[in-house]
Amino acid sequence: MPRPSPACGIPSRRHALYPGVSDAEWGDWRWQARHMVETVDELSRRLPLTPDELRGLESTRRKFRLGITPYYLALIDPEHPFCPIRRQAIPVEAEGVVGEGELEDPLGEEKTRPTPAIVHKYPDRVLLLATDRCSVYCRHCTRRRLTGADSGELNRTALREAVAYLRAHPAVRDVLVSGGDPLLLSDDRLEELLADLTSVPTVEMIRIGSRVPVTCPQRVTPALAKLLRAFAPLYVITHFNHPRELTPEAAAAVETLVDAGVPVENQSVLLRRVNSSARLLLDLNHRLLRLRVRPYYLHQCDVAEGLEQFRTPLSQGIAILEQMRGHTSGLAVPHFAVDLPGGGGKVTLQPDYVVERAERAWTFRSYKGERYAYPEPREQDCDCPWEATYFARALQKPGAGGESAHGAAMKVPARESVPLNVKV
Repeated sequence: MPRPSPACGIPSRRHALYPGVSDAEWGDWRWQARHMVETVDELSRRLPLTPDELRGLESTRRKFRLGITPYYLALIDPEHPFCPIRRQAIPVEAEGVVGEGELEDPLGEEKTRPTPAIVHKYPDRVLLLATDRCSVYCRHCTRRRLTGADSGELNRTALREAVAYLRAHPAVRDVLVSGGDPLLLSDDRLEELLADLTSVPTVEMIRIGSRVPVTCPQRVTPALAKLLRAFAPLYVITHFNHPRELTPEAAAAVETLVDAGVPVENQSVLLRRVNSSARLLLDLNHRLLRLRVRPYYLHQCDVAEGLEQFRTPLSQGIAILEQMRGHTSGLAVPHFAVDLPGGGGKVTLQPDYVVERAERAWTFRSYKGERYAYPEPREQDCDCPWEATYFARALQKPGAGGESAHGAAMKVPARESVPLNVKV
């Protein structure tokens, strides 16, 4: 029996919506960007809109951009108001309402933004905001205060300030390039940005957060994949939320990256009545794994203004993980993460399998509900005797004992700076 395709087999409505467009035009990401549907009039000509959507388009038109690539628009089911593509791309009336506890800056990024391009919330990593543009303006966007504005690309002054900041903060080893969508930059502009970042000797890795493989997969060309591979270690973190988004074009895009040696991981957002089902998310994650894309995070929807409609009870996210575990590979089970409102950072939640904690043994329940005891060891000393020796040698300067430049550049926190009082 042949294996099921890793791509969703539901056909696109491309030819019905864009009958005169050639394959060459349709496959050109610049054509897709130039022909984004950005007005209510054009959207209503191509799709029968519900009264709820018409009210939503009116109530949000001054708050957040409308923009949908022809490719993504052609995936919408015109007959079902809860089509997952439709719900992510077209506003409804509820989006215009600010709910209790919702924030303009839900992740508290502005207070940790030392330069226009840098958000520095965690000690060893920063977020670099490369652009405010997206190929689709997702209705669940957490950074809508920026992507709804008109600041454009990261200009060279802002980039110089960002690079200077990185040079002045050598503890930063990991840069997440996001925005907006950095893969909407031209190859030349993206190469310039990545070259500037990798010129900082203490930057060890780069991650690019992009929804382009989902909403405009034509952008992922062999040339782009080759460019990204040249800056390894570089990871692409994409954002598939529903198996409907895994079209043959999207599958080809992520496989182009992986085949070129660019690791790809996926972050989904848990969206009520869009993908708030273990069955849907398992199907998505199994398809992703067949494409060699690792499901990484399942995010609880942030408390950005107008997103009450999308937020699930936290208990539902935990329940989904519980329905996954034991019934599929651990590779298919993402971390369920909550980004704490106001800037507290990410925390992860999981089902509680501990039934009882005792001095000599802990009692657990299995995924089947059966109880098992795990005996605690008699010896409790967890000191690693060779640790000091290892780091003393690994951190020697090049030429002093023959250690490599890579080993010398390692940034390992001093033992006394590591919190040792974390409780289980």
